Amino acid sequence: MHIPDGFLDARIAAASGVLALAGVGVALRTVKRTVPPRRVPLIGLAAAFVFAAQMLNFPVAGGTSGHVIGAVLVAVLLGPEAAVLAMTAVLVLQCFMFADGGVTALGANVFDMALVAPVVGYTVYALAVRLAGTGLRSRLFATAFAAWCSTVAAATCCAGQLALSGAVAPGAAFPAMAGVHMLIGIGEALITTMVIATVAGARPELLTVGGDEAELPRYCGTVVTGLIVSLGLAVFVAPFACGWPDGLEKVAVVLGFAPRAAEQPLIPSPLPDYAVPGVSSAFASTAVAGGVGTVIAFVLAWILARALTPRPASVCAGETRKESDRA
Repeated sequence: MHIPDGFLDARIAAASGVLALAGVGVALRTVKRTVPPRRVPLIGLAAAFVFAAQMLNFPVAGGTSGHVIGAVLVAVLLGPEAAVLAMTAVLVLQCFMFADGGVTALGANVFDMALVAPVVGYTVYALAVRLAGTGLRSRLFATAFAAWCSTVAAATCCAGQLALSGAVAPGAAFPAMAGVHMLIGIGEALITTMVIATVAGARPELLTVGGDEAELPRYCGTVVTGLIVSLGLAVFVAPFACGWPDGLEKVAVVLGFAPRAAEQPLIPSPLPDYAVPGVSSAFASTAVAGGVGTVIAFVLAWILARALTPRPASVCAGETRKESDRA
């Protein structure tokens, strides 16, 4: 669903950018106030996992593929504000390093996938949990429904941006984008729910956002394991991802506004289209690009989150002296 350069006019691109900047600013201030420092490395892990997961396009129907957004996954585990932060880091990285999403459309992509998707998704999740209960089955149902809603909501916003830009008529944009992403949303719901179920079995406390920081466990082992899994997905699975056009690309071809896309990115990217220039093997090229991107996504989100929640002691070092004093 990454909008390339050329699809949006300057007016809509600028307005989307202003709204995205305002939303991210609010999220940054909230993260600084509410996220316990011990959870900061998890924001980096979330960004790394989302980056790797978004490389795994899966076939949908009619020669169309889709990929998870990942916004609800992060929001359920870390809260919607942390999800905004992680998703923004991923989208900025994808734009400038991989030419995935246009520079002029970065604000629109952040608005759709880093703001609308997590905020709408988490709102639906919270309401569903309140109505259905806090048991694991209820939470998994709420997760699935919220993930599906987040995908459709982001696609609907994208359709509105395209229509307001004059790329396509509103009567064609909304049903086309919503229709294909209703199908993609099913994949998003299944994958997100499976990950949440796995986390619930291994680290159930992650499903409880907030709490007393002193009572929270350290997550260094979880972060290391999760980063290894993310790297495994990016290096060994992403090269086999479906090569069909994604939902937005397919809609652009069917409705005839694909030629509006810029032929070349406005700013050259070092690893365009998730490939390493000069590497002849497509598998190796994608694997290296995916591995590098996963690590950078982790570091970028972790540094940003760490800067927002400073503390004198290392999160992963363990506070041995403090524990010995208690004894």
